[in-house]
Amino acid sequence: MKHLRLLIFIVPAFLFSACNTIDVFEKTAPIPLHKWSSDTSLSFTFQAKDTLAYYNIYFVLRHTEAYHFNNIYIDFTATFPGKKPKTTRFNLPLANGKGWIGAAMDDIIEQRVLLFSKPSRLDSGTYTFAIRQVMREDPLENVLNAGIRVEKVVQ
Repeated sequence: MKHLRLLIFIVPAFLFSACNTIDVFEKTAPIPLHKWSSDTSLSFTFQAKDTLAYYNIYFVLRHTEAYHFNNIYIDFTATFPGKKPKTTRFNLPLANGKGWIGAAMDDIIEQRVLLFSKPSRLDSGTYTFAIRQVMREDPLENVLNAGIRVEKVVQ
């Protein structure tokens, strides 16, 4: 009985100490007919409040097993409070020699790909993130949803 009480306190403490990020924002948009045209830009608005925290920004993609590529090229446009939009092109890996990098459930794969190698501080205010696929295949087939995830990094 004494060991059971000890486990009741140790296991939750271990689980909470293993967490190093806090979900702040995640939103995806459905892709009509599972064909993402390069003319379709997906836009998401995020409100930053904690200016002392660091944040990781992820590209989120859900696609089927039939997706034709092991990567995706996207244009990521960030509009920071009081600043002009800045667009960055990314070549994001989705698979390696062993298969899909993301989590699979049946024939649907969910990918969360970190966009920047270092966490960023964000000014207080409203941010708009827009993503657009820029692959040679247009429209890009077998894409179910795409979006953005923002996580606060716990120091």
